[in-house]
Amino acid sequence: MHTVAVLALDQVIPFDLASPMEVFTRTRLPDGRPGYRLKVCAPTEEVDAGAFTMRVHHGLEALAEADTILLPGRADITLPLPPAVGDALRAAAARGTRIASVCAGAFVLAATGLLDGRRATTHWVATAALAELHPEVVVDPDVLYVDEGQFLTSAGAAAALDLCLYMIRKDYGSAVAADAARLSVMPLEREGGQAQFIVHPRPPVPAGATMEPLLAWLEEHADQDLTLDDIAARAGTSTRTLNRRFREQTGTTPLQWLHRARIRRAQYLLEHTTHPVERIAHQAGFGSPTAFRDRFKRVVGTSPHAYRRAFRGGPGKDTARRAPVPAGGTGH
Repeated sequence: MHTVAVLALDQVIPFDLASPMEVFTRTRLPDGRPGYRLKVCAPTEEVDAGAFTMRVHHGLEALAEADTILLPGRADITLPLPPAVGDALRAAAARGTRIASVCAGAFVLAATGLLDGRRATTHWVATAALAELHPEVVVDPDVLYVDEGQFLTSAGAAAALDLCLYMIRKDYGSAVAADAARLSVMPLEREGGQAQFIVHPRPPVPAGATMEPLLAWLEEHADQDLTLDDIAARAGTSTRTLNRRFREQTGTTPLQWLHRARIRRAQYLLEHTTHPVERIAHQAGFGSPTAFRDRFKRVVGTSPHAYRRAFRGGPGKDTARRAPVPAGGTGH
């Protein structure tokens, strides 16, 4: 089991500490087993968390046992890093441990020198301070998170959820990450300049919604050349009424929904088959490979080829003629 150690230092920001803990502790594998073992550790038995004092069960030795270390932010970004903490983090890095920071936790990570010469981000309010205090770090203020391989950083605390899901996706694949997103009530899509490597799940629909049969039909026929008139005919209504009811029940339009369904199908095919991109473009319902690449890049933030390199786990296997799309989770 993958072990995650969360390092709590004095003046730790409670939200930075708790939100990633919730995501990882709720992560379940397809067989129901937990995906992560989580330990909260600190250099002292008691930690000042501002409004309260917390007691922890693990010391810095937990960092030596972790596969991933999470660094929450501290209320005062100018606080010096305890020497023992810096030594423990550098030793963990030397062993190849993955280290990720949450929000202002980038200041903790930067203080170790491990971010020197690397890209990093933090809360937009603090990006200028990070660049000033640690000029060796290449600060990117326009992204939700940065993946530099072994070292990852996230923007404001909510962006830590995006980063956690991204790491879960890398560790266990899209289905597990989608389930974790559903349990965390995460948004369907985060706007921003960062690459969204997390699968775009099917948006939530209220129980008993009259559009549900139509949505299922759209998922099933996403590979076909459908127009708004085709969808309205299937629904047995006018295009104007269809658009109104669709937006009332899903928050989006029929064609936008269809485009998302096609992207989800394409992601699944990229992950689970060795089909060339040109074939996947056709299977997912795009008019041409060029149109597919353009829309995929706009929605996912990376190219189909790059996405496949990042997320196809193990040797690809051809699926049936119409590849099934995993049940989508509710977004947030």
